[in-house]
Amino acid sequence: MKHNKHMPRGVDILHEDRDLFVINKAIGVLSTGTRRDEAFTAENVLSNYLRKGCARSTKHVYLVHRLDRETSGIMLYAKTEEAQQRLKDNWSKNEKIYYAAVRGHLTEKKGVLSSYLAEDEDLYVYSVKDPAQGKLSQTAYEVVAENPNMSLVKINLLTGRKNQIRVQFSEQGHAVVGDPKYGHNDPFTERLCLHAKSIAFDHPYSGKRMTFDTPLPQTFLRLFPGFEV
Repeated sequence: MKHNKHMPRGVDILHEDRDLFVINKAIGVLSTGTRRDEAFTAENVLSNYLRKGCARSTKHVYLVHRLDRETSGIMLYAKTEEAQQRLKDNWSKNEKIYYAAVRGHLTEKKGVLSSYLAEDEDLYVYSVKDPAQGKLSQTAYEVVAENPNMSLVKINLLTGRKNQIRVQFSEQGHAVVGDPKYGHNDPFTERLCLHAKSIAFDHPYSGKRMTFDTPLPQTFLRLFPGFEV
């Protein structure tokens, strides 16, 4: 992992080449600015890193996908618009593995959550019955560990909608631990227990399959002692 004066804490570069960055984003870091003046975002941090302190440089990175501010884990950023477009065009072929600690014990230990997600004017995401009103969202999961009142779930994200994992598990009665938005006053305040652990994708130019993995955060290991990935 690289660290220098242009790389603040919160963004760890796992891989860099001519076309893209693979990073591990910390909780609390925005993927991209919601306002023009939002200085501390992963996008801005990487753009500044590319400029190496040169104020005149116009270099910047291109957002490929997002993670919620309070979700940690793996992300891709492109260095050119063309690389960005190629990565987006191939996005459905990628394998995106997340881990989440959720409330309670799931009856079905393995399955696929499927619903149509819509968003209201307050930016709250929810499932709708009418396919015309929402976007098809699919989340494959498997319970890999349990403690007395929580489950650790390994997730293969089949589609990538806003807040998808958080909404679908909450609607099943198994909200992500520490979720202030969909967790129904969840008392756990340490962090949102959702982590984008790994990704496999085809490089936008070489076509070579690339796989990157991150460690499971300590919070997860503490909640599920003895669990090993």
